[in-house]
Amino acid sequence: MKIVLTGGTGYIGSAVLDRLTTAGHEVTAIVRSDASRATVEQAGATGLVGDLFDSTWLREQLVQHDAAIHTAAGSDADDQALNTSVVEAAIAAFGGTTSPFVLTGGVWTYGSGTDLAEDAAANPVPLTAWRVPLERQLLASDVRASVIQPGIVYGHGAGIPAMIISQKSYPGTGDQHWTTVHVDDLAELYLAALDAPGGQAYLGVSGENPMVREIGGAIGPEVTAQGDEATLETLGAFGEALLLDQQASGAKARADLGWTPSRPTLVELLREGYSSDR
Repeated sequence: MKIVLTGGTGYIGSAVLDRLTTAGHEVTAIVRSDASRATVEQAGATGLVGDLFDSTWLREQLVQHDAAIHTAAGSDADDQALNTSVVEAAIAAFGGTTSPFVLTGGVWTYGSGTDLAEDAAANPVPLTAWRVPLERQLLASDVRASVIQPGIVYGHGAGIPAMIISQKSYPGTGDQHWTTVHVDDLAELYLAALDAPGGQAYLGVSGENPMVREIGGAIGPEVTAQGDEATLETLGAFGEALLLDQQASGAKARADLGWTPSRPTLVELLREGYSSDR
């Protein structure tokens, strides 16, 4: 297929781009700069410099393609506006067609829970509360749309675990669980969602839900707890999200899409040194 990809230079998006090109798809990666265009073209895509906040322009690009995957993110201040623009463009371009559109959400939509699933009531932290009505609007539309809701993404020495390593401390007391997913497994879920019937959200989680204290311990004894109060004071709304106690299996994506996450767990990789090659 001819596929539009946003966020192709990002952590998740670059992994998705690799899987798309390996599978033989023709990818147009929308980027913000000439430097980013060079990066995605080196990875096998056609780079297109454009403005995702311009919904009309984006719609004109989408109608020339067979599908789209949106992994780009803005700053905390403009992420809602960026995603709203992209969703509006997708509805205008793909509504009433069979062209699949895959939107990136997040597990923080569900709040704390010991067995989170896609049919759970939304209980989002303030940082991502705007996602709930936007995802509902998309899934209720006549677009063949899927929403991927990743857990804590790890792998290749990057993501939130790298922040813990650099700061030598982990959020909160460490009693909370994080539901996790390797970025390469997650990328394969995005590709699987291109074949989904649409109208559904899928939790992108491996089923491994370590305690944050266990994550810190796997790095080494020098990593200590920040405590809840210090985490909130330092990280604000982001810290509130990191204090959520979340566990999930990802069973729906396995059952419906045949997704089979297989990479090493976060704790395993941390114990091995968390290198960029795994």
